[in-house]
This record gives sequence, C-alpha cells and structure tokens, in this order.
Amino acid sequence: MVPPEARASGEDGLSQLSRADLESALRKLMTIVDSSLDAVITMDASGAIVTWNAQAAEVFGWSTDEVTGRALADIIVPAAVREHHQKGLEHFLATGEGPMLNRRVEVNALHRNGREFPVELTITPVREATEWSFTAFIRDLSERRHLEDQLRQSQRMEAVGQLAGGVAHDFNNLLTAILGTTDMALMDTPPEDPRREDFETIQHAARRAATLTQQLLAFSRKQVLQPRQIDLNAVVRRAETMLFRLLGENIEFVTELGPRLHAVKADPAQLEQVIVNLSVNARDAMPGGGRLHIRTRNLEGPPSATQGGWVELAVADTGDGMDDATKARMFEPFFTTKAVGKGTGLGLSTVYGIVTQSGGSIVVESEPGKGTLFIVRLPAVEASAEAGLAPPSTEPGQGGGETILVVEDEASVRSVIRRTLERHGYRVVERPDAESALLLVEQMAGQLDLILTDVIMPGLSGTQLAARVLARHPTMRVMLMSGYSEEAVLHQGVLSPGIRLLQKPFVPEVLLREVRGALKSRPA
Repeated sequence: MVPPEARASGEDGLSQLSRADLESALRKLMTIVDSSLDAVITMDASGAIVTWNAQAAEVFGWSTDEVTGRALADIIVPAAVREHHQKGLEHFLATGEGPMLNRRVEVNALHRNGREFPVELTITPVREATEWSFTAFIRDLSERRHLEDQLRQSQRMEAVGQLAGGVAHDFNNLLTAILGTTDMALMDTPPEDPRREDFETIQHAARRAATLTQQLLAFSRKQVLQPRQIDLNAVVRRAETMLFRLLGENIEFVTELGPRLHAVKADPAQLEQVIVNLSVNARDAMPGGGRLHIRTRNLEGPPSATQGGWVELAVADTGDGMDDATKARMFEPFFTTKAVGKGTGLGLSTVYGIVTQSGGSIVVESEPGKGTLFIVRLPAVEASAEAGLAPPSTEPGQGGGETILVVEDEASVRSVIRRTLERHGYRVVERPDAESALLLVEQMAGQLDLILTDVIMPGLSGTQLAARVLARHPTMRVMLMSGYSEEAVLHQGVLSPGIRLLQKPFVPEVLLREVRGALKSRPA
C-alpha cells in the first residue's frame, strides 16, 4: 500500500507536470499564432482586446502593449461603422445570432495612420462557462486589390489598343487614298491656279491625321520598328539640343549619363521620341519653371539575349505631379488633363507603346505637388549583337517599264497606286484579293518584276499570298503594305528577314522610292 504522503507527493508531481505541459503547449500555440500570415485578434464580451499577434501589429501599426485592454472598435474599425459594430456585438450577446460570424466577409479596416484599407475578416465566437470571447482572423487585401486593379487596367489597355489599331488601319487606307490623290492633283496644278491652296490645305490636314494614326499604332504596339544595337546615352545626347529649345529658360535641364552603359536593341528614332515626349510632358507640368533630370544607368545582371541585364532611363520633374485617378488613365489615348487645344492626349500613350513593343517596361511614381518620375527599363544586349536593319532605299522613283502586280482590296487605294506607278514608267496589273492574284501569278510568273500586296484582306492575307508565291517562285520579289504591321512581322513588330514593308499611309514619293528599292534588292 502506498503511504498517503507518497500518494499526495505523486499527485502533486503529476499536477506540476500537467501545468508545465500546458504552458509549453500554450507557448507553442502562441508561436504558431504569431507566425501566421493573418492578423489574429481576440476580444472579450465587452469588445476589449485580449490578444494581438505579431501580424496584427504589422497590419495595423499598433504594438500589443498599446492595444491590450482597449476597445477593438476604437483601434481598427472605421468611424463610419463603429456604431454598427457595437450594435452587432450587443445583438449577438442578447440573441446568440450574428450575420458576420463564422463566415468570410470583406470590409474596410483602419490603420494607425488613419488610412482605410480592404481586409478579409472571419470572426469566431467561443463560450467559456457563461462568458463569450471572439477571435478575429484578418487578412490584408491591399496587395491583392492592387494586383486586381493592375490586371483590369492591363485588360482595358489591351482592349483600347486593339480598337486603336483597328481604327488606325482603316484610317490609313483612307489617308493613303487622300494623300495620293491630292499629291497627284498638286503635280498637275500650276502655282497660279486658285485651286492649289485648297489642295495644299487638304494635304496638310491629311498629313496631320497620318501623324495621329502613327501615334495610335505606337500605343497599340502595331507599328513597324527598325531596331538596331544602340547606345542609350548617345540617343539622350542627340535629343539634348532639341530639348534645350523645347524646354525654355525657366526649366533647369540636367542629364546624368551612366558610365559603360550596356547596349540596347531598339529603334533609335522611336526611343528619341520617348525621351522628347516625356520631357515635353514634364515641361507642361512645370508652367512656373522647375527642374528636369534625365538619368541613365545599368541595372543588376549581365547583358543577355533573353533575360538578366537591363538599362534604365529615368525622367524626373519637379512639376505638379498626378493623383491616383490620373495615374490610372495616363497611358490611355486621348486622355489629357491639359486645356483644350494644348494637347492631343497621345504623348504618353505613344511612349507606352514604343517601350512595351521594344520589350521594355515603364513605371511611374508621382504625387500631387511632388513631381513625377518615369522609369523606363529596356533589356540589355550583348555587344556582339547584330547591327540592325539596312537603311531605307534612297533610289529615285522613276520606273523603266517593269511590271508590278498590285493586290489591294480597297478600290480607292488600288487606284491611287496604279495611277502613281503608271505615270512614272511602270506597267501595272491589279487584283482585289489574294486568290485571284495567285491565279494571275501562275499565268504571268515570268513577266512579273514585283508583287505589291496589302496584308489584311478578305480570305487569304498578304503574308499567306507571299508565302505561297515564294514557295513556288523563290526568286519573286514581294513587298507588303499595311495600315498596321501585326500580320506582317515575325515577332513584336520586327520585320521578318527578307520581307519589305510599305507602311500606310504613304505619299507617291515614298511609294516610288520603296518600289525602286524593292526592285533593286535581291529576291526574297
């Protein structure tokens, strides 16, 4: 028989062991709670905070010591809904019912700094004897909402880009006909003819419209780029002279060009347009004067054809800055905060299109009254990368009786091309679609010197026509033309090797020069 003293001593030992186990379990539990990615908060029946884990401190900005014992509603519940929160608590204590309990809801919470932000909230009630307590699991949704907003913005920009590209394509066909007809009319109109001023007015308006369509194509990433390996510092230096004239004397202009900058592969003219557009936008944001700072530098990682190295172009101003609503729409075409007649709303959309089509990215930091910083990042390339595309032809445009097949579904455009080529010494045969053009090629293959075909047509496209013709007649010269270049390119707006593209809208001089260059080039 175990003596009572020993029995008592053993029971005390077990009791002590149980308390130690309990304390250890509680410590482990708190460690788990503190490591949770969610804020975990408990409050008593009066609404006072009992426990507050590490993530709660991170999410709301209050330490555990600062909030323990204080009313939860005063700490994290926005003022506008505190009364509703208190009534809900009282209703549950009286009835045992609560619409927000044991389910996930999305509400706004309050940070220590007064900022409201979205959270996902789950509240679980626990009854101990006659007392209630509540545990809240709270997840900050700010980052998720930000990513969702970015996705929606990206989808909207893509949709607008598709629309802009389609509109630009249709307008380019119209402008090709208008510019071609007007130029030919001017050729036949002597200087003293009173109609000449009317023709020149039409020509000027059409050329302005053509500039707008090119900006739309840049935004929609459907323009033709002529990329080559370039030094970004050289592009900035080339733009400096122009910028000094554009900015005015009340703006301090500073450049900070990084040493030993990696090369990038881009269209230098388009990249210069990016710099000029960003600088002009900065100038307009500083009507009373300020400072424009352009900086270049290498980012981490060696140059690579696929990934790794990047070159950064930063354009900063001390101007008015932008609020969140403006930043959300700043790259949309025709969106502008400038006064009527002061801007088209295409400057930043053009920048966006050029940068993204060049494989780069652009981010913006701006606040009202604190200026704006645009950061453009372009992929670096190895120094041994190819030099780029050959310069455009400068050959004179007069023909020598060569036969050209023109394939174009727009009758007005086809007519302008035919009349222009014929009056400059070429023989022209024409077809409205690729199917009939294929039949004619088989009949006249040995007589055709060049096929000039539109890209987008009903049925077979111009690229499909070119592929079929070259498969049977590999020495045939083919030149594509298009209001935008998506179907005419291999990848990201870069022309496929051996393919020439005449971009609409074009004037007779450009048509003749490019046709002459195609005839002088080696067959595809």
